[in-house]
Amino acid sequence: GEDVVAGIRNTNPIKDLEKDMPEVYQEFVDICQKLEDHYREMQDLEFTFEQGKLWMLQTRDGKRTAKASIKIAVDMAEDGFITKEQAILRVTPEQVDTLLHPQFDIEAKKTAAAEGNMLTKAVNASPGAAVGIVAFDADLTEKWGKEEHKPVIMVRPFTRPDDVHGMLSAKGILTSEGGATSHAAVVARQFGVPCVVGASDIVIDQEKRQFTAHGVVIKEGDWISIDGTTGEAFAGEIPTVSPSLEEQTELQTLLSWADGFRRLQIWTNADYPADAQRARSYGAQGIGLCRTEHMFFEQERLPTVQKMILAENEEIRQEALDKLLPYQRQDFAGLFETMTGLPVIIRLIDPPLHEFMPDHDEVFERVITKRVTGETAGLQEDEELLSAVSSMHESNPMMGLRGVRLSVVFPGLVKMQVRAIFEAACQVKKKGLEPKPEVMIPLAGHVNELKVIQPQLEEVAKAVMDEQGVEVEYKFGTMIEIPRAALTAGDLAEVAEFFSFGT
Repeated sequence: GEDVVAGIRNTNPIKDLEKDMPEVYQEFVDICQKLEDHYREMQDLEFTFEQGKLWMLQTRDGKRTAKASIKIAVDMAEDGFITKEQAILRVTPEQVDTLLHPQFDIEAKKTAAAEGNMLTKAVNASPGAAVGIVAFDADLTEKWGKEEHKPVIMVRPFTRPDDVHGMLSAKGILTSEGGATSHAAVVARQFGVPCVVGASDIVIDQEKRQFTAHGVVIKEGDWISIDGTTGEAFAGEIPTVSPSLEEQTELQTLLSWADGFRRLQIWTNADYPADAQRARSYGAQGIGLCRTEHMFFEQERLPTVQKMILAENEEIRQEALDKLLPYQRQDFAGLFETMTGLPVIIRLIDPPLHEFMPDHDEVFERVITKRVTGETAGLQEDEELLSAVSSMHESNPMMGLRGVRLSVVFPGLVKMQVRAIFEAACQVKKKGLEPKPEVMIPLAGHVNELKVIQPQLEEVAKAVMDEQGVEVEYKFGTMIEIPRAALTAGDLAEVAEFFSFGT
């Protein structure tokens, strides 16, 4: 028995027992059925037989894959062994999530591990399997992935907001730093990109464009495979299996049972129509958060955002805002069309402005290098940029000039966003659809902040609807995300029409 467990000895198929020892086989089948009926769970049995006598050695609940777990739970309920509610509780959310993403072929993955191709096992940040060629920066990832349609795994020490255009073009993301709440992990989960973070045993050499893991060197352009469900990364290509919700009848059955018991609605996070469409196909009943700033990080838009931030006068700033308006309107129209009849909560710009600017240290290094080498081309522009980035420094930017405070200081920015929201809603309404925008003013901690900015935004909304000759159902609200907001929620409720809760 120990040899079998250790893998030293091979076993014969169980059906051979029926042919060789039919009486023992029938007794074994009867006992299996009794044990499963008793425990009301799939069993892992150990047995032996000696001189024609069957001996049962051990039984325990059997290990299983996510797909098997769902099938067993549904079969048990349909056969009357357990209730539908018990079946639902036997399946974890993580198991359901696993079936909604590509997975590695099980045998191929075992072979890769046995051949020593595993590079690392780190934090499983975003589920799913991905295979692609390695790229070490966002621009190259976008070039290979978006323009040349190559499968790319973006490998970085960590990611920043200005890497988003590359992340959106990647099949997967691998970082050597960070945890489950790092930028790479959060963005990857939102966009459904498989991601492994915190792989501290890989050493990235940006100059040589390669990384090393346990003596194995992976160069830019080499193939790797990552499993965001388990946190593993492998050298080479491992075949994947794509999910199909339509083919997973047991999962559909289980989710339909869950609908009969749940008391909460499920809304999704979505910034783009494709995300919203996928969520709606899975049963989402609204968009609970659309982060508008992610739309600004796209490569063709970021320079315009930076121009708006660096504008020396209102005329230049308004020119940049006018250029951003069509982008935002197009984004929102796609969301409203996809989610027709369902609420869409759109959060106005939230992060501090420095997140849209180049990294301070990189600009500083560029300026110093040009001064030392005597290079004058672009030096003045870089010096002005460095001055602007330095002026935005805050000791605690997470609680600094951001959210509603940014809206109060730069009302033109959020007015542009509200105009884009309602122009898009009116366009969609004219098509016979039913947009339901709900505008979130972020990071409010005092009712006076809402009293200052919300009337200005409502004025823009009403002006757009008058221009378009269309009435749209809408709400303005805020997010309870700081202690003061929670303590003064009663006051905030006098102005806000809805609350979201976040961190």
